[in-house]
Amino acid sequence: MAKAIKRPRHLHQWLLVILGIALTILILVLPLILIFTQAFSGGLQLLWQNLNQDYMQSAIRLTVLTTVLTVPINLVFGILLAWCVTRYDFVGRRLLVTFVEIPYATSPVVAGFCYLVVYGVEGIAGKYFYAHDIQLMFAWPGIVMVTVFVTAPYIARILMPLMEKQGSEEEIAALSLGAGGWKIFWHVTLPNIKWALLYGTVITNARAVGEFGAVAVVSGTIMNQTLTLPLLVEQLNNDYKTAAAFTAAALLACMAVLTLVLKTVMEWRQQRREEAPDVNAA
Repeated sequence: MAKAIKRPRHLHQWLLVILGIALTILILVLPLILIFTQAFSGGLQLLWQNLNQDYMQSAIRLTVLTTVLTVPINLVFGILLAWCVTRYDFVGRRLLVTFVEIPYATSPVVAGFCYLVVYGVEGIAGKYFYAHDIQLMFAWPGIVMVTVFVTAPYIARILMPLMEKQGSEEEIAALSLGAGGWKIFWHVTLPNIKWALLYGTVITNARAVGEFGAVAVVSGTIMNQTLTLPLLVEQLNNDYKTAAAFTAAALLACMAVLTLVLKTVMEWRQQRREEAPDVNAA
């Protein structure tokens, strides 16, 4: 049953509400408005020119490539990990769950530095790859690798409590009726976790698009080659190309707004699904 939310009645309650709204506008809304205002300040023609610059197109392509590769990898990883820790009891299970949360506790810059030490040209594994003409660091593979690391926990941590709460009774029943593993997953497990899975995918996508710290360490910040949109914003700002910097920032802001809309829709659908049994029962 949902908890009742009361309306503010007293002066101090209204002051708290007004303070919360004011801080939200000041800290969150105004910077977003400023980004779009500055991006359009030079007119649509200048905005279009900035969007068609080679470095902007390169940054967009690299950002999309990184996200397109990162999200499916974490999708598979999150489902497999959530399945393992919620369906099997084995030695080291709790330790495995703890390992998944390492990216939460690790600074992205530190994560990028660790990958650079291991996979760089003088690194432990990097020497082998460079000997075979495979460049990982200061190239797009390294950017994808650190982005996968940073975003690894999101889908798994969303699915694990849900799958643990749901239990495995339906899957066991389907197995007893002769269904195979893939059939059970597609027709039993997946429908039960689809909204949480979509929610985790959206969050992972947003994090992958906006990652800066880890990517900055392993990218080498090479113009037209290894600059993602977040890195390009900083580079353009340092080069005093303010209009172009705000154009790149506006692209990131648009992606953030779209993510927020998708997230809100999914939460609303999930809430309606959870409330549906209570409505039917009534």
